[in-house]
Amino acid sequence: MFTQKQIDELLKNKNVNKCGFKSITYNKEFKTKAIRSYFEEGLSPNMIFKKAGFDLNVIGKEKPKNCLKRWRKIHKEKGEEGLLKENRGGPGRKRKLVFESKDEEIKYLKTKVKYLDTENDFLAELRGLKRE
Repeated sequence: MFTQKQIDELLKNKNVNKCGFKSITYNKEFKTKAIRSYFEEGLSPNMIFKKAGFDLNVIGKEKPKNCLKRWRKIHKEKGEEGLLKENRGGPGRKRKLVFESKDEEIKYLKTKVKYLDTENDFLAELRGLKRE
C-alpha cells in the first residue's frame, strides 16, 4: 500500500503512467527498455529500477524482480509488441463500456433497468412459489 505522498512522488517519475494505493502502471517504453537492459547489458532488475529513478524502499525490493519476470514472460510469448499493448482486462474481466453518445448510454441503461426489473419480478415469483 502506498501513501498519498508516495503516490505523488511515483507519479513524478517519467516511467510511471498511473499509480494507485496498491499498484503502479509503468509506461510501455520503460518496459521495453528494462527488458533490453536486462538481456543486453546484464543489469539486475533492482539496478534497472534504480537507474530509472525508483526508490526501492517505496516500491518494495521484490517489485523489480517480479515485474521483470512478468515482462520477460510476455516478451518470450509475444515479443516486444506484447509489451507495447495493454495486457490487462483479458477474458473474464469486465471491461468499461464506452458509449458513442449520451443517447446511446441512456438507451443501454434503460434496457439494463428493464432487464433487472424483469429479473427481480421473476425472483419474487420464485420466492412466492417456494413459500406455497
